[in-house]
Amino acid sequence: MTAETTPVRAVVLDIEGTTGSASHVHDVLFPYARKRFADWLAAHRGERAHAELLREIRDFTGDAALGEEEAVTALERWSDQDLKAPPLKRAQGLIWADGYARGELAGHVYDDVPSALALWRHAGIDCFIYSSGSRAAQRDWFAHSNHGDLSGLVCDHFDLLDAGNKHNAESYRNIAEAVRTPPGEILFLSDECRELDAAATAGWQTVAVRRPGDPRGAQVDGHRVVVSSLDELRLLSGSRTTETVRRTADVPNSPAERPR
Repeated sequence: MTAETTPVRAVVLDIEGTTGSASHVHDVLFPYARKRFADWLAAHRGERAHAELLREIRDFTGDAALGEEEAVTALERWSDQDLKAPPLKRAQGLIWADGYARGELAGHVYDDVPSALALWRHAGIDCFIYSSGSRAAQRDWFAHSNHGDLSGLVCDHFDLLDAGNKHNAESYRNIAEAVRTPPGEILFLSDECRELDAAATAGWQTVAVRRPGDPRGAQVDGHRVVVSSLDELRLLSGSRTTETVRRTADVPNSPAERPR
């Protein structure tokens, strides 16, 4: 089924369950970082990144005297709880960056995502990512994806630190202000109902994404538009729809050919 929107100038996308596999995060990335918290902190003692991370952990726990060993314990506990704690997201991002650089990790992106992003950008629609993962981790995900370097298709990234909690409408107002776009002309894509509700409260258009095989099933609350692939979206930008652009434009199909 094709889902249509009213005119949009910007699309903001979630990562887990929307542009990439949630199982990749939980089964690959989380365990990779958890095994390396202690080693990373030990290897970076005396460096600015170490001091900043330790300070963030102390601030989040409220324990100004927290030592490195206790910091590792806190990170491991938050990881096991899948807590959206900014210090955890920073630590994971730092460790994943090393893994991407060594070629041990690759960000998972669904097959329909590169062509959809390229199509929307070609139609004059700006594309942004908003995820609980740190901005650095998001950039690495798309720069080292299983479809190659897709970073040129994304205008910018937002996380919990600079936008706010994904369940709060104010976070979406912050993003709208940052991208200088009226709320009604922004479309948010996510697999999480509370995020979609918060964005809708902020005046955004919303479409739910439920990928095939999602254990929660294909339906989302019954009252919301749901797609299983970004190919099902027909976006209107000004006087042109992406359907028209798809027919008339030579939209790149490989990362190397996509616009930067």
